[in-house]
Amino acid sequence: MKPITLPKSRITSDHVTAKERWFGFLLGPAGTLLFNAVLATYLNVFYTDVLKLTNVWGGVFLMAFPIVSKVIDAITNVIMGQIIERTRTKEGKARPWLLLSALLVPVTGILLFAVPNGSETFQVVWIMLSYNLYYSIAGTIYNMSHGLMVPLSTRNTTERGGLSVFNNVASVMISGIIVALIFPMLVMPALGVNRSLWLLVMGILAVLTFPLTMLEYFYTKERITEEIGTTEAPHPVREQLAVIFHDKYWLLIAGYYLIYNLGAYFKNASLVYYCNYVLGTYNDGVTQMMVSVIGGVPMGIGIFAVWPLAKKFGKRNVTLAGFILYAIGGAICLINPHNMVIVLVGQFIKNMGGLPCAYVFMALMADVLDHLEWKCGFRCDGLSASINSIIVTVVAGISSGVMNFCLARSGYLAPEFVQATGQTVGFVQNAATQNVFTFFFLGFEIITAVMLIAILFFLNVEKVIGREQAEIKARREAEAGEEKA
Repeated sequence: MKPITLPKSRITSDHVTAKERWFGFLLGPAGTLLFNAVLATYLNVFYTDVLKLTNVWGGVFLMAFPIVSKVIDAITNVIMGQIIERTRTKEGKARPWLLLSALLVPVTGILLFAVPNGSETFQVVWIMLSYNLYYSIAGTIYNMSHGLMVPLSTRNTTERGGLSVFNNVASVMISGIIVALIFPMLVMPALGVNRSLWLLVMGILAVLTFPLTMLEYFYTKERITEEIGTTEAPHPVREQLAVIFHDKYWLLIAGYYLIYNLGAYFKNASLVYYCNYVLGTYNDGVTQMMVSVIGGVPMGIGIFAVWPLAKKFGKRNVTLAGFILYAIGGAICLINPHNMVIVLVGQFIKNMGGLPCAYVFMALMADVLDHLEWKCGFRCDGLSASINSIIVTVVAGISSGVMNFCLARSGYLAPEFVQATGQTVGFVQNAATQNVFTFFFLGFEIITAVMLIAILFFLNVEKVIGREQAEIKARREAEAGEEKA
C-alpha cells in the first residue's frame, strides 16, 4: 500500500516569512478561533435561553453533562497527543491533522445547533452526542495540531515571539471584533430565542472555518520536526511523563495555564448574563458591546507594544507586571459592579494588564518545550499539548457546570418569546442570581491574578534558554556528523 501523499506547504524558507505570519498564523486560524470564541460566549446561552434546559433533571443536567463530556474530551486529548507524536510525514507531525479538522469542525459545529424538535430525552441525547463530536473529536484534533504550530515552526526566539503575537491577534482581535461588537449590537437582538436563526448564523460561521483552516495548513511549516527528521522513534509515554513531572518549568507553566484558563472560562461563561442582568438590560445592544470594546481596545494597542516590551524586559517579567494591573482593574470594577463608568474604567485597566499573557504565552511555552528537549534529549510536544488541551477541556466543563448549577439553585429565569409582539423578553433576576454573575465575571479573576503573579515569579526559563538552544544545536550537528561517518 502506497503512503498517502499530502499537499505540500507553500512555505519553503528556513526562516519565518511574512506570508507565514499573515496567512498561516493570523488569517488561517481566524475561522475556527472565531467559531470557538462564539461558542465560549453563546453556546451556554443557547442551552439555557433558547432550549430552556436550566431546570432539566432539577438543574443537574446542565451541571453534569459538560463535566462528564470533558472527561471524555480529556481521554481523546491524551490519545490525540500520542497520535501526533507518532505521526511521521514530510509535512510534519501536527500539520497533517489540520486537514482532517478542516472538514470535521464545520460539520460537527453545525450539529451543535441543529437540535431537532422532540421529547426532552431526545434533545438531551442529541446535545450530548453533538457536544462530544465537536469538542472531543473535531475540536481536539484542531486545537492540538494548531497549538503546536508556534513551538514547532522555529527555534529562533524572535521569530517565535512574532508568530505568537500574530496567532493571538487572530484569536483576540478578529474574533473579538465580531464577538464584542457585531454579536451584542446586531446579531443577538435579532436572534432572540429563534432556533432557526441561531442555526443559520452559527452554520455560516461553522462553514467559514473550512477554507481558512486550509489556508493555515498551506502557510505553516514544521522546521523543528524537519530538523529532527522522520525516523526518530517516539519515546514511551511513561518516560515522557517522568520527564515533564520532574521539571519545575514545565510544572509552573502547566499550573499557570490551568489557573489562567479557570478564570478566563468563568468570565466568558458569565459575560452575557452579567451584561444582561447586572450591568445593563436584556440584549440592549450596548452594554456587552461597551464592556467588550473596552477589552478589545487594549488588545489592539498590544500588537505594537507588547512584543517590544517583552524583548526588552523579558516575557515573564512583562506578564507578571501585567497581572498586577489585572488584579487592580478587577478590584476597581467591584467597587460598584452596577455602575457602567466604574466597570469600564476597571475593565480597561484590567485588560491592559492582560495584554502580555494574551500575546506571549505560546512563546513562553515554546521555551519550556525546548528546555525539556535540552534536558532529556527528546521532544515532549504531543504529550505537553495533550495536557494543555486537557486543562482547557476540564476547566471549560467545570466552569459551565458550576455556573449552570448556581443558576438553577439561585432561581435564574430564562427569557421568554412573546408571540403577540414577536419579541423576546428578559426578566429581572433576583439578588442571588445577580451575585453569581458578578462573582464569576469580576471577582474570581482577581483571585486567579494573585495566584498567577506568584507562579510567574519562579518561571524564569528565559535566563537559560539561549544557552540550552545552542547546546541542542551542537548536539544535533554532532549526531549528524556521526551518521555521515
